[in-house]
Amino acid sequence: MKVKLLFASAVSACFELENETIYYAEKEFDVYLDGKLAIKGEKRNVFSIFNLEPGRSYVLKVGDFELPFKTEDVSLTLHMKDFKRGSYPNDDNRIAAAIATLPPKGLLVFDEGEYHATNIFLKSEITIELKKGATIYGNPNVEDYTVYPGEVDDGKGGKKQLLTWEGGPLQGKPSLIHGCYAHHVRLVGEGKIDAMADKSVFWINVKKLGYARPRTIYLLECEDVRLHGVDVGNSPSWTIHPYFSKHLGFYDLKIHNPKDAPNTDGLDPECCEDVEIIGTYFSVGDDCIAIKSGKIYIGKTYKTPSRHITIRNCYMHEGHGAVVLGSEIGAGLVDLKVERCFFEHTDRGLRIKSRRGRGKDSVLDGIVFKNIKMQNVLSPLTMTMFYFCDPDGKDEWVQKKTPSPIDDGTPYLGSFLFENLECRDCEYALGVFYGLPERPIGKIVIKDSTFTVKENAGSGHPVMMCDFPECGQRGFIFVNVGEVELENVEASGFKGEEFDLTNVGSLKRK
Repeated sequence: MKVKLLFASAVSACFELENETIYYAEKEFDVYLDGKLAIKGEKRNVFSIFNLEPGRSYVLKVGDFELPFKTEDVSLTLHMKDFKRGSYPNDDNRIAAAIATLPPKGLLVFDEGEYHATNIFLKSEITIELKKGATIYGNPNVEDYTVYPGEVDDGKGGKKQLLTWEGGPLQGKPSLIHGCYAHHVRLVGEGKIDAMADKSVFWINVKKLGYARPRTIYLLECEDVRLHGVDVGNSPSWTIHPYFSKHLGFYDLKIHNPKDAPNTDGLDPECCEDVEIIGTYFSVGDDCIAIKSGKIYIGKTYKTPSRHITIRNCYMHEGHGAVVLGSEIGAGLVDLKVERCFFEHTDRGLRIKSRRGRGKDSVLDGIVFKNIKMQNVLSPLTMTMFYFCDPDGKDEWVQKKTPSPIDDGTPYLGSFLFENLECRDCEYALGVFYGLPERPIGKIVIKDSTFTVKENAGSGHPVMMCDFPECGQRGFIFVNVGEVELENVEASGFKGEEFDLTNVGSLKRK
């Protein structure tokens, strides 16, 4: 049983079994650290060890396999309990004082207890550790937040993005954990971050608030940021939102929001590069993971796609979509690999949402889903180029099903590979792939996969677009697709035709 080190901070380490199983190991196993039992009866492929000492070498052992590793060095350790609260009603000032005091490679420890903050602003080269039993609570009082501009002049004749909402600049409230231009930051531990949005106005009349709601964790143009182990929930909107950031890692997190909480996506990398999301549990009120790159203004201006993203050994328990691309995808997405994940009770497995007007830079290509298990997912695979978002989303030029001229606003979906999928108890449709008539989806390959429809399946809309009828127990629907290749695909329980093809260039089946 081989093990690899995913990440080591100064005080924690995360590991992954090198196997082909999905989320769970074939059998329980024990983990030893320097010859002492550290974890008894671990079941998951990804596991963690906390409360390590900085700058120390260790040896991990699983079965007969041994793995040496070393924690990061620390220059100074500070404890929040040593910084006493003044007359200010929450802990903002003393947290800010502690962070400001940290030198490069400094460690700030939140020991067991409660901490209350409106905003915690990160800086470079620090580690923040949340011990087990430590909880950082957000501020539900909206009047205590400052207002951030969405966009400012950069002094060079251009603009600088500071805060966005659904793909465009908009003034709003800074986040509970707010990082700007920071590098080499670690947020780790067994503690919790509760943003307290359930006690605020952030989930009430959300379209009339007039500002961008806070995220729980927001990273603006940050580099080499790693989150490990923490439990994050009750987010005002998107829970973790990295924006124009790179070299990011999210390991063994627990992200949860109520099922009916509006816009509470789990983790939304936007215009980000080199991102790992591994071993993380999601149960949220919107999409579990949504990969974005802005609307057409962001895409056309900055031409920064999201790229080189790995999602592996994650568990999506509830959410609108397990892994979602778009709809704010103006600069495109290149090289996404989703492997060895378990989707349960999500509305969709893969969900692609785009539309006319996203722009010629909105190219999605090189997308791979491999070794995925889905259980009770309404529609496992969905793509639509007619998503009816935005004020003009239902206008005739967006929704018409006859060809439009190809122009600077025409997006493109390239190649998609789905391999070794096991999708059980589907309901609305096994798959819907709906491209533009003027620019069909390039290529869909499905191989070595099994799909079954629930016997008492309900009906609904598998894709969010005008004129697509409510349906139930449907097979695969392909509309405006260049090539479809199916190899060793088994489907059962559907009604009607297994494959419904409209304007499909070629269908190959083995």
